Amino acid sequence: MQDYITKCECYIHSLKQGETNVLAEATIIRRLGDNDYLADYNGVKCHALFNPFAGRYYVDDKYGVIRESPSQEQGR
Repeated sequence: MQDYITKCECYIHSLKQGETNVLAEATIIRRLGDNDYLADYNGVKCHALFNPFAGRYYVDDKYGVIRESPSQEQGR
């Protein structure tokens, strides 16, 4: 398995205009599972997936946001 941390042009969910996907720079931090990646877009950690047909990552910064659990927040 490849280690990640790469900046790339990705399709960003919150930027979608109607049915048109919009590209912006995001960082793919690491692989979480089968076609599930941890991404960072504008400081928001979220899920992303890779579409091999489009050759791009799709970053879900609307419904795929990753929030820290309460136990992690208390440890700070």
